[in-house]
Amino acid sequence: MRRMLPLFASTAALALILPQAACAQMQGPALGLSQQAATGLYQAPNSIQPETTLSISAEATVKREPDIAYINAGVQEDGDTATAAMEAQAKSMTGVFDALEKAGVAKKDMQTSNFSLWPRYTYIETKLKDGSSHGEQKLIGYTASNQLTVKVRDLDNLGSTLDSLVKAGGNTFNGLTFALDDDADVRDEARRKAMADARARADLYAKAAGLRVLRIVTINESGSYSPAPMAMGRMMEAKMADAVSTPMAGGEVGYSATVNVVFELGQ
Repeated sequence: MRRMLPLFASTAALALILPQAACAQMQGPALGLSQQAATGLYQAPNSIQPETTLSISAEATVKREPDIAYINAGVQEDGDTATAAMEAQAKSMTGVFDALEKAGVAKKDMQTSNFSLWPRYTYIETKLKDGSSHGEQKLIGYTASNQLTVKVRDLDNLGSTLDSLVKAGGNTFNGLTFALDDDADVRDEARRKAMADARARADLYAKAAGLRVLRIVTINESGSYSPAPMAMGRMMEAKMADAVSTPMAGGEVGYSATVNVVFELGQ
């Protein structure tokens, strides 16, 4: 009996080791896990593959008749001195403000957009005794400029408003732009049209590829305003005082919206 004890102990130890080894071997394949999963490096595949997405960019523009106009106008006066130039522009600008108020433009709709004062020079060339010449700049005065951005709500009297401004001393015009005072609704309409176009084109491409649109992945928006500008250069007061009211045509203004949409396609 004493000789059989070591054999019995060895057999019991072997019985304990074999199941543990078998479990270790079955840990990966038996559970259906890869070697990466067993080492903690396993990553799930992306839910959306690049080959199943479609990017569409669509733009829509909605046009409306404008109901306001923006005028950029003012005065520019010369003087022998800086003080003289400033006083001349102040006098003319006061007349412009008064004329705009009489034309029905509220003070809140008038804003100074630019004010500047600069020297004016002339170039004088003098011949020297040796036959050479010498040139130099000579100060001849100063120029003062005062510019306004004016919001005109009464478009029916826009021409007469401009005429009144000129008669009062306004002698510079830098631009006239038409717009909508409240453009929220028209911008939303442009957005809806752009999105509808993007979805329609996505359905077309998906059907052509034998697929269908599953969902929208991302939406990015960009938009722009397309005004109806009327460029106006420098207009002087001469011959304008006795002229008839300047005719104006507002035309249409357009508001655009652009959407960039990524769709997921599938069976």
